[in-house]
Amino acid sequence: MRPFRLLAIVLCLIVALVAAGAVGACTTIVVGRDASADGCVLVAHNEDDAPPEVVLHHKVPRRAHEPGATVRLTGGGAVDQADATWALLWSEMPGESYSDSYLNEWGVCLTSDNCPSREDRMDLTDGGIGKMLRRLVADRARTAREGVRLAGELVERFGYQAPGRTLVIADPREAWLLCLVRGRHWLAWRVPDGEVCVIANSYVVREVDLDDSDRVLAAADIVAYAEERGWYDPGTDGPFDFARAYASPNAAEHPTNYGRQWAGLRLLAAAPPALSKDLPASVRPIRKLGVADLMAALRDHYEGTELAHPHPETGDPHPGHPGTLCSPNTQTAFVAQLRPGEPRDLRLVYWACLGRPCTGCFVPFYFGVPDFPAGWRAGGPDRPDPEAWRAWVAPPFRSDPLNAYATALNFQVRLDACYGARIGALREWLDDIEARAVWLQASFEDTARRLQRRDPEAAAAMLLDFARGFHASALEAMSETLSEK
Repeated sequence: MRPFRLLAIVLCLIVALVAAGAVGACTTIVVGRDASADGCVLVAHNEDDAPPEVVLHHKVPRRAHEPGATVRLTGGGAVDQADATWALLWSEMPGESYSDSYLNEWGVCLTSDNCPSREDRMDLTDGGIGKMLRRLVADRARTAREGVRLAGELVERFGYQAPGRTLVIADPREAWLLCLVRGRHWLAWRVPDGEVCVIANSYVVREVDLDDSDRVLAAADIVAYAEERGWYDPGTDGPFDFARAYASPNAAEHPTNYGRQWAGLRLLAAAPPALSKDLPASVRPIRKLGVADLMAALRDHYEGTELAHPHPETGDPHPGHPGTLCSPNTQTAFVAQLRPGEPRDLRLVYWACLGRPCTGCFVPFYFGVPDFPAGWRAGGPDRPDPEAWRAWVAPPFRSDPLNAYATALNFQVRLDACYGARIGALREWLDDIEARAVWLQASFEDTARRLQRRDPEAAAAMLLDFARGFHASALEAMSETLSEK
């Protein structure tokens, strides 16, 4: 392909990515412990945001705090600081208020999907709470249930700033969907242990038994308030349906949202449901699910269905309608393997992918890594300006391990111009890298466990080298895919 032709395609793709900001949106998959191959909770997530963006990854150590210290909220309020805050793996998107994800040392994992509610009142104290909610939970919670209760208390105290959201809070034994409504109303539902759940930017929690405190927690007036606002009438509507009462109709009825939810369920359900606006919150899985199943689901573009609409010239699948799980604006993805037991440094694994998962590779970061590689922390502490972002994605392809995120973006823009011709060979290579990482887990962990008893620092370095090696293999695959044959 001539250089000027490639440049024109790149510029068009950049424009398309920016214009598609309102189309692509986050998707989360949650697997109950009895539905997973490892007997643990799994959480998978595509984080979608309009460029220009940067994604940074950090390991935050456990910290002790002075008595009387406070945490300042972005709205202006404050809460007392905890005596100690837990160690964290942190996926950060500077400049975004609701896009960060966390995994703490107790195995509590947090991520979220924007789920607009129909609430039009701003009932806030001291400016409310928003961005800091999930960080406070990640800093303090030892279990998912404890995290749900803490988040509920904070929302009732300050009021939630955003229009609505589903905050996923999981640990090795339980996974909860915390449905937040603008203001002081919330409802949390525990995903059944033997089922898999898909969330795609509209509330999925439907009929619940509010008397079952093992499965449901909520603001005390969650039903009464819906009745007061005219969103629920027990005389005509039957049992209380949270999503029907509180969800924004525009979000609930948007094909981009229920289409992605259906796409995930069709791949993972034992009995795939028909495409509709009224999909189940969770289903029995097609089999015991592993991390590879979730990676594959996060890469979906409706392949094999009538909804797939690849570009006729390049084969790029992302312009499909309704929006695809792996979307034009997917900035990063992860699968969190929340295995119970000790040592936690080897039982908790955060499989991270930079850029879109269809063109990227999930790299296994054990919780015991001393930190992420320097290149995974690079890109600047602020959201990049458009000029800097365009420099990252401009030709030619540059494999730069010291700026892993920019490398991923540059590669996917190059590949989009020849997606149909080269994605098969690329995926064969990257799938093999991921499969080797999964296959090696058991033997690698045995070796790391023995080394940890003798030399904890050497074991931590070994965990980091494990991740670095698979990332280096992925970069080699990217370079070879784009090389002229």
